[in-house]
Amino acid sequence: MGHAKSCEVGLAVKTTDELLKGLDALRLAWKRDPATLPKGLTCTESKEGQFVLVAAEAAFVTLPGACVIKGIGAIELLGAEPAFEEGANSKALILKATPEGWKFSVKFVPPIVRERKQK
Repeated sequence: MGHAKSCEVGLAVKTTDELLKGLDALRLAWKRDPATLPKGLTCTESKEGQFVLVAAEAAFVTLPGACVIKGIGAIELLGAEPAFEEGANSKALILKATPEGWKFSVKFVPPIVRERKQK
């Protein structure tokens, strides 16, 4: 039986000026001293120079209609469907600064469903 691979799903979100200021402040702090990042947050820069923030499962909370990143702010999720399946594992929130603006996605491993053989 093979294990499910991770899935990445783009999120439709509504951002606030407060959240964008928090992300810019985090980016500046990371460039000055990477050790100042709160636990569970990882920052990198792509070859194209795009800032990428990954929030581990311990660093964000998903609420109905919103996602809160500890120490940064809340993201309003548009749409009524959950961002990932119930029982999903290894959840990570990924934020990428692109020339078009911030892109938000969530990466997770779907739950493993085991079916028993019927006699």
